[in-house]
Amino acid sequence: MKKAHFDAISVRKEKKMSAPNYKRTLRACYLGYVTQAIVNNLSPLFFVIFREDFGISLSLLGTLVLINFATQLLIDMLAAKFGNRFTYRQLIVTAHFTNVAGLVCLAFLPMIMPPYAGLITATMLNAVGGGLAEVVVSPTVEALPSDCKEASMSLLHSFYCWGQLLTVAVTTLMLKLIGTSGWWIIPLLWALIPLYNAFNFMRVPIVEPEADEESGVMKHLFREKFFYIIMIMMLCGGAAELTVSQWSSLFAEKGLAISKFVGDLLGPGLFAVFMGTGRMLYGIFGSKINLRGALIGCSTLGVVCYIATAFVPNAFVSLIACAMTGLAVSLMWPGALSVASAEFPRGGTSMFAVLALCGDCGCSLGPWIAGMVSDAASGNNGIISFAAKFGIDAESAALRSGIAVGTVFPLLLLILLIATGKKKKNVKQAEA
Repeated sequence: MKKAHFDAISVRKEKKMSAPNYKRTLRACYLGYVTQAIVNNLSPLFFVIFREDFGISLSLLGTLVLINFATQLLIDMLAAKFGNRFTYRQLIVTAHFTNVAGLVCLAFLPMIMPPYAGLITATMLNAVGGGLAEVVVSPTVEALPSDCKEASMSLLHSFYCWGQLLTVAVTTLMLKLIGTSGWWIIPLLWALIPLYNAFNFMRVPIVEPEADEESGVMKHLFREKFFYIIMIMMLCGGAAELTVSQWSSLFAEKGLAISKFVGDLLGPGLFAVFMGTGRMLYGIFGSKINLRGALIGCSTLGVVCYIATAFVPNAFVSLIACAMTGLAVSLMWPGALSVASAEFPRGGTSMFAVLALCGDCGCSLGPWIAGMVSDAASGNNGIISFAAKFGIDAESAALRSGIAVGTVFPLLLLILLIATGKKKKNVKQAEA
């Protein structure tokens, strides 16, 4: 009896010792998305400083955003093609060390070489790390054994939002405490997070992927018209999200004449809160919600928020509309992925890689177009004189013009959702 009892305890201990602790892997992946939020959102918080200290124009600042996501786009393409030659661990550790290098370069390069060239170098390094993380972190979580993978994935995507909020709040507080002249210290402090997580990923258990056999599936997908519609939806979702997210700090301070401390907290800070809340709620109650209806509602809200941000003269109302855009865009990216998964259940990782490329393309184009339009509007006397009638100064009018152009992205997404919904309804009626 004693021997049997001892053997049972030994078996339980052996199983406990041999079973990997994937909770540590999940936490590392969540922190990986926080890192991605840091490298994507930190630089725009310094746009006012870059403009005043280094004399960088709005269009060049917008081009930094374009370079960031264009580089991520290139890395996504390369990783989709050659990523299976490396392990998940190798790719994700490399991503984190590259982000450490990018944040350190952001702190020092603008002051030891031509400022804009330094910013471009730091931006590209951070983009390489962010692009690699985007390709690897989600499938790493998807590969882990779990009874509720959808909840894990929803929570994973929400951590980007909470990371964005943390970046905005801590950076804003640090600038308040040390002053704008010490801005370069902040990227060095943020670099500690990817540095820690790089060593973290060296130790946690990871389920490596099997050989990819999906090339034939992609050929089939590219023959489907609806797949191209989903690709456009992804582009619109990325553009609608980043146009406001990347410009909200500068817009709040210069466009609405609000202090940087208050503007960052109520602009990009609240934007992140609303976006994270929307994704978490969908993760919890998604099974009870009609996805197409939710996407139509979000797109409609996005159009309203963009218009209110750009055209309402009252600074407070405009800022709240800017923040509420976070709720409007919260489902656009993950919702488009869910539509693709439902329509093409055998699409696999290659399909999601292509859709991520489309989303990153939107993330690149949206803020860049807004910056170009803002620069063009700043020299347009007609726009400036018209805005002056409503008490809006020239700089605010220019920034509002860039935001106004961004309305096209949620509007196009809304049109696509309504059009495809009617088409599916007509097909069902014809079949009946």
